[in-house]
Amino acid sequence: MPAAALAATTDPTVREALGRALVFDGHNDLAWESRTLASYETGGLGSTDPHGRFQTDVPRLRRGGVGAQFWSVYVPTDLAGADAVEATLEQIDFVHRLVAAYPDDLVLARTGDDVRAAWADGKIASLLGAEGGHSIDGSLAVLRTFARLGVAYMTLTHNDNTPWADSATDDPVHGGLTDVGRDVVREMNRLGMIVDLSHVAPTTMHDALDVTTAPVIFSHSGCRAVTEHPRNVPDDVLLRLRDNGGVLMVAFVPSFLSEEWAQWRYAGEVGAEPVVGVDAVVAHLEHARDVMGVEHVGLGGDYDGFAVFPRGLEDVSGYPRLLEALAARGWSAEEIAAVVGGNAVRVLDAATAAVTDAR
Repeated sequence: MPAAALAATTDPTVREALGRALVFDGHNDLAWESRTLASYETGGLGSTDPHGRFQTDVPRLRRGGVGAQFWSVYVPTDLAGADAVEATLEQIDFVHRLVAAYPDDLVLARTGDDVRAAWADGKIASLLGAEGGHSIDGSLAVLRTFARLGVAYMTLTHNDNTPWADSATDDPVHGGLTDVGRDVVREMNRLGMIVDLSHVAPTTMHDALDVTTAPVIFSHSGCRAVTEHPRNVPDDVLLRLRDNGGVLMVAFVPSFLSEEWAQWRYAGEVGAEPVVGVDAVVAHLEHARDVMGVEHVGLGGDYDGFAVFPRGLEDVSGYPRLLEALAARGWSAEEIAAVVGGNAVRVLDAATAAVTDAR
């Protein structure tokens, strides 16, 4: 892996792991941050700290050992109907323009083979993931159009319910998926789009797992047994995810990682901020490994989607610190390689195979 040498680590186990698979992160919100902070300007991302507060740029991705990134093409739920579709298309356009602006470092990707080719060429595979089913405005034609534009996964909901699926952070109205929601999952399987169950209610998780014929992911979530937060995944769902062949990509958001931090935040941030460090991420990774096996665990940092991240993981250059912590706890290079990238590539391969089988 030519890019592995650029990662900021000297740990021999981590170096060996990154020689097998580079970091494949499940969720990054740079596109939306660029909209809000820089009017979709792509310039400046070749140097550190562009535009004042981004947590992501090309040099830091390189130092982080990142070899594949799902760029979130997200729009908030207060954009509805045609406005949501239009804004999602703008997000997709930004990622295409971002890749075109840095051709020596980034390349568009859609399949596992695309990712492996990017790694062999020393580039960062850039994939698109739509965050929230409201983006399709209830239209399978829009879903198909997104797939043609390279969108490789869709999160079924964001923070609010859609007309066909319950969200984890809204009052339930459907009891999971409606018949329309089940049709969305089936169509995603047919298109080779990965079903992303981050943000959805447990009932929706179970319904989607009942319907899907391909592995699913949680692109940026944690383990509810470690931190009781509605965005995290219960163990009974993790067991079904194992049987499905999918992957939980653990997010670095402090409120998902630490109940103490979440309580501090939701109580108005009074008093000293609780310390959340790399060890909190390790706890979620190890719980997921213990429940499902290492082949179902991944990383989904959610950079540029939250203001504060654990100490040592403040931006996308921090992945090697996490991997060093895993190595110090006895994780092998093979296990680390599976978590950082191998498992995500396997799910992409399975999505492609499902389309081939459907034909």
